[in-house]
Amino acid sequence: MGSLNPMLLRGVSLLRVRLHHHHHRLGFGFGIGIAGAPSRRACCTESIRAEESSSSSADNSSSTLRGVLSVNEAPKYPRWDDPDYCKWKDKEGEILRDVEPIVLLAKEILHSDRYMDGEQLTLEDEKVVVERLLAYHPHSEDKIGCGIDSIMVDRHPQFKHSRCLFVIRTDSVWIDFSYQKCLRAYIRDKYPTHAERFIREHFKRGSG
Repeated sequence: MGSLNPMLLRGVSLLRVRLHHHHHRLGFGFGIGIAGAPSRRACCTESIRAEESSSSSADNSSSTLRGVLSVNEAPKYPRWDDPDYCKWKDKEGEILRDVEPIVLLAKEILHSDRYMDGEQLTLEDEKVVVERLLAYHPHSEDKIGCGIDSIMVDRHPQFKHSRCLFVIRTDSVWIDFSYQKCLRAYIRDKYPTHAERFIREHFKRGSG
């Protein structure tokens, strides 16, 4: 993995402490979650529109990510004789293969009948979302706050026709977060040399 994003380095120790409660709840300790439905004491929304519209599964990484990422068509006359272009296409394919599983999971959570509005994720799905997405959010410390009780899917507070993920904290506050922001930060962290080009060419404008 490339050098860590400075924003992630800041307060990483504090983040680990706050994730400690969450790991206990996932079976690494004896912590328990808060029973019953959470109370909406506060909800800090991100100024971001719908994550993306629902789309069916596809046969390859590019078509699978369509609707989340703006997948460009190959140029009419590919520059395969250009070594730099070939290196870029190899790295582009590597990134697409890397992010495809978590993108598919996020899309299924948000855009299928796997979860109803207001339903908390299973521990298995929650573990993946926390470790592969939330941990990379640019403001993960603020989102996690005093600690994670669970992850929930529900209607976006501002855009009622779309759904998003929420952190339910141990103080009963629940706060939304954009999985696309998490994904962009993950790519910048793991692929610092190629991240900006990949994001520029593949992410929809205004996706966070």
